[in-house]
Amino acid sequence: MHRTRVHNLLVSSDGFAAGDEVTLDKPIGEAGALFAKFDGRVIHGIQGAGGPTTVDQAMFSMWGQGVGAEIMGRRKFGPQSGEWPGDGWEGWWGDAPPFQTPCFILTHYLRESIEFANGTSFHFVDASPQEALRLAQDAAGGLDVRIGGGPSTVGEFLQADLIDFLHVVIVPIVLGSGVRIWDHLAGLEHRFSVESVSTSSGLTHQLWNRKARQ
Repeated sequence: MHRTRVHNLLVSSDGFAAGDEVTLDKPIGEAGALFAKFDGRVIHGIQGAGGPTTVDQAMFSMWGQGVGAEIMGRRKFGPQSGEWPGDGWEGWWGDAPPFQTPCFILTHYLRESIEFANGTSFHFVDASPQEALRLAQDAAGGLDVRIGGGPSTVGEFLQADLIDFLHVVIVPIVLGSGVRIWDHLAGLEHRFSVESVSTSSGLTHQLWNRKARQ
């Protein structure tokens, strides 16, 4: 049975998962320190040259396993707001985005889909979490759907009780401001079984698995 998953959600010790303002120079605002210990190469099984495989790398590499589609918020795709400018923007990732699946961008401003040679495609939809999930499940070919962020989008899907698995990474830094992940989610832990593992890097990985729905 396919699941809806969140992976590599990096959260500061005081609960922030992104900065307040996204710009071309700062894709996650003032929260860049969250990614100081994250090597994005491992999401496709590429390990650091000559180094051992670590628990952190193993956890991060679950990101792409068994995933057939992604849903993301508009701010993950780009810094623009309002009507799309005619600047040819196709995302932060150049001509080879890492997703290699259909991706559905939640936005009130529609535009033509974008397709890349490596199998990634971006589709812009004005839809509720439930409607977007149905579209992604249809496109995923029986595989799982990943909710890719940012934190506001993840929060909307958690509030709608649509998440089956959540991988949270607690980073030992204090940001003091930004976009919080746990607001409006009081009691969330009662829906999930939660396991944690801390590593020598200082990161704590939390694995939230949805309990059986009544």
